[in-house]
Amino acid sequence: MESRISDCAALHAKGYNCAQAIACAYADLVGADKQTLFAATEGLGLGMGGMEGTCGALNGACIICGLAKSGADLENPTTKGATYKVSRELVSRFAEACGATRCRDLKGIDTGEVLCSCPKCIENAARILEEVVFSE
Repeated sequence: MESRISDCAALHAKGYNCAQAIACAYADLVGADKQTLFAATEGLGLGMGGMEGTCGALNGACIICGLAKSGADLENPTTKGATYKVSRELVSRFAEACGATRCRDLKGIDTGEVLCSCPKCIENAARILEEVVFSE
């Protein structure tokens, strides 16, 4: 697969939030509709709307992970454990690369020290998503 990191950056520059930039750039790889993912991830930007929660780029990557890994069997949901394992890897590697997972911490709201800019968080989330989910 050709890297889509630059696609994520272009979507963010166009005004997509961090979650939307990741989710929409990889939508076709998981058979998802971009417009639906755009709407579904709108509330996840800016650390879930107010910098208190998980980084939107990481949320977007975990959503794509779920769409890629889930068996989507509503009657017999047996794939969540395997999907959690992959999501845990995404979160762990993101925290290592960026210094935190919470938007407030990444932006240094309480400390004045920015650990990772939004563009760098998007780049890291996309790279890690490609390595962990789409490297096969």
